[in-house]
Amino acid sequence: MRTAWMGAVLIVTAGLAGVANAATPADKPLVYCTDASPEGFDPGLWDSASTNNVNNQIFQGLVRFERGGTALQPALATHWEISPDARVFTFHLRPGVHFQQRPWFTPTRDFNADDVLFTFGRFLQPDHPFNKAFPATFIYPQNLGLAKAVASMEKLGPLTVRFTLHQPNVTFLSYFAMAFAGIQPAEYGAQLLREGQASQINRLPVGTGPYRFRSYAKDDVVRMEANPDYWGPPQKTRRLIFTISREAAVRVQKLLAGECQITSPLRDIDVAALDRHADRIRLMKIQALNISYLSFNLRKPPTNNRLVREALDIAVDRDAIFRALFPRGDAMQAVNPFPPAIPGYNTRLRNEYNPARARELLRQAGYPDGLDIDLWALPVTRPTNPNGQLMAQLIQQDWARIGVRAQIRTYEWGEYLKRANAGEHSVYMSGWSGESGDADDFLSPNLSCATNKTGVKFCNADFERLIDTARATPDAARRIALYEQAQEIFKRERPWITMAHSTVYIPTSLDLRGFRMQPNGGVVFENVYRE
Repeated sequence: MRTAWMGAVLIVTAGLAGVANAATPADKPLVYCTDASPEGFDPGLWDSASTNNVNNQIFQGLVRFERGGTALQPALATHWEISPDARVFTFHLRPGVHFQQRPWFTPTRDFNADDVLFTFGRFLQPDHPFNKAFPATFIYPQNLGLAKAVASMEKLGPLTVRFTLHQPNVTFLSYFAMAFAGIQPAEYGAQLLREGQASQINRLPVGTGPYRFRSYAKDDVVRMEANPDYWGPPQKTRRLIFTISREAAVRVQKLLAGECQITSPLRDIDVAALDRHADRIRLMKIQALNISYLSFNLRKPPTNNRLVREALDIAVDRDAIFRALFPRGDAMQAVNPFPPAIPGYNTRLRNEYNPARARELLRQAGYPDGLDIDLWALPVTRPTNPNGQLMAQLIQQDWARIGVRAQIRTYEWGEYLKRANAGEHSVYMSGWSGESGDADDFLSPNLSCATNKTGVKFCNADFERLIDTARATPDAARRIALYEQAQEIFKRERPWITMAHSTVYIPTSLDLRGFRMQPNGGVVFENVYRE
């Protein structure tokens, strides 16, 4: 019976126009036009923006980032203590929090320490019973090296949990505010194990957030509804809908037609188009904590050769690319792996454009006649890369000038991520948005050895030592010096071609109230409504 109902949820959809027509002024649905489908609904499994944006409405962590900023605030924990050496973190949990009641799960108790142990036990213990039933890769926890960092996790009482680390970590508290750390009910996990349905945790979510999941039609729409048992203020928006439109122009047209009240971030060309509609559209912007880059496959030739990577980097005419992709001029060229607004940015480093030296580097690397390579174009639009296909074509032309013959490839977004993680590429386009405002939020999840299980990504012992030491160093000046040294190694080894840090624009209808842009460009719809 459960399986039959579940199948109906996943395939039945209703027209958005019909939903809007049925609404009363007191019950206007809030529709968000998003650019990509969620990969799933188990927060620990995913780290893409499109997935996090959905799960952030349903799940909550022990702490959260303030709306519109990076300061940490209480969420499912009301307060906490941190030892002077930043090794012991004790959380006091919020009493009276109810998990969402759904047709597939009815909680029998309030949120407590067992739920924290269940959620983080999956990240920390490979032999956790749930992991045996549902083997999975927890991307972000893995990339942070969480399992190796935590010495112990203890339940001190029904509403008290303590984490003890092997080494000090001054950024550890921020982990509990990140999307992967959304708390899930241990009761639900036990139910799924009994039923032999552990994988359903990724399809039928249960959290504590202001909205609860109703249904998902793949590549079409995600429907949520206000959680009537929410521990915070009741939501004025009763129905929250994410409608999925891959084409940026389509999202803009839906916004102008009133079919959605807010969209995922705009391309530069769309910002110009919406400037003419100030009487109908509010345009919000923020200088986001983000970066786009091209990542090299460090496991296979020719990009496992540092000289080749440097040649390909300095052959790229970033000025020409920016004129084509960022005509408004409010994006900046990325030099380092995180933006200059973050403490520790190395201002001494520079990009270089030198085709003649690039050709010489290829000759030194053993490719005097050039080489053949594949270049993967980003299949979705992002503020830091609004047109992956055009960027690929421009880079293809630049590389042709030094004898590099690039074949452009792309795939559907989910397939793109899967194949890139498997190391099928030579060079692929990617990006990152930070949440905490700390350099470690860019470096550890992307450039530490923990991310390099297959040899495809970057792993450098000297770089690793510097970022590990910085993470354990409370002294701000010392941390900055360590990060500056780490960036010099990054620039020497060239695991990425750094491209852009961008301003993020999000348009909304004039009747939307309570929305604030997040520094990472994400969306949170708690206490957001249509007037």
